[in-house]
Amino acid sequence: MAHAKNHDYHILPPSTLPLMASVFGFIMLFGAVVWMSGGMPLFFETVNVSGPWMFLIGLVGVLYVMFAWWAEVVHESETGDHTPVVAIGLRYGFILFVMSEVMFFAAWFWSFFKHAMYPMGPESPAVDGVWPPAGIETFDPWHLPLINTLILLCSGCAATWAHHAIAHENNRKDMINGLLIAVVLGLIFTVFQAYEYTHASFGFAGNIYGANFFMATGFHGFHVVVGTIFLFVCMLRAMKGHFTPERHVGFEAAAWYWHFVDVVWLFLFAAVYIWAG
Repeated sequence: MAHAKNHDYHILPPSTLPLMASVFGFIMLFGAVVWMSGGMPLFFETVNVSGPWMFLIGLVGVLYVMFAWWAEVVHESETGDHTPVVAIGLRYGFILFVMSEVMFFAAWFWSFFKHAMYPMGPESPAVDGVWPPAGIETFDPWHLPLINTLILLCSGCAATWAHHAIAHENNRKDMINGLLIAVVLGLIFTVFQAYEYTHASFGFAGNIYGANFFMATGFHGFHVVVGTIFLFVCMLRAMKGHFTPERHVGFEAAAWYWHFVDVVWLFLFAAVYIWAG
């Protein structure tokens, strides 16, 4: 009885996953630098590393660690290790993560508004500059961007329906249907975004407008892909009988993330497509 658990916290057993995440993350980052720089000599210039191979090895390792680590978290949830105290900590941790994501996108909005209000001109940065730069043909916000906005908002509504179904009605069928609709709409948004990129009259390089546009909307598109996977995993878990009205922190995190993606897109649509257009 001296070693009996008399608290609500979950003490994790020793794991190699944090070390593996650090190693593979470094390999992926270093490989990306090598790839983008066109090659780099290593080991006292005896070996020349080039191409995307080091980056891809690190990426595969990172993906494996993500899968293995989250599989352990799901197992902990289903075996009762996520007590109310642990669930509160998980919620606080995810809220802090979303706050860091807010600051990440704040940097791109800052850059976009800075160059919009003080565009760099040939003589005077604040007077002679033109925004968008001359020759840039912006997208009509009331065509495909508006359709994508409606798609993403409807997807958020479907996710909210799924959350209400499991949290307030214990209706697993409606939860699965809501998640299915949210995932399909997320996939459609991504396809339309890719279609829009292929029809852009400007590129990433050569002008600050294109760089800001593709960085802001591109990173948002990446978050849409991640959020779609997040919701899809929750749908698979719901089909396996996971989640109850009292225990669905994983799905709550997915719903919060998806609503964050919705809000960021509304700001992008208003600022990048309408105001700057």
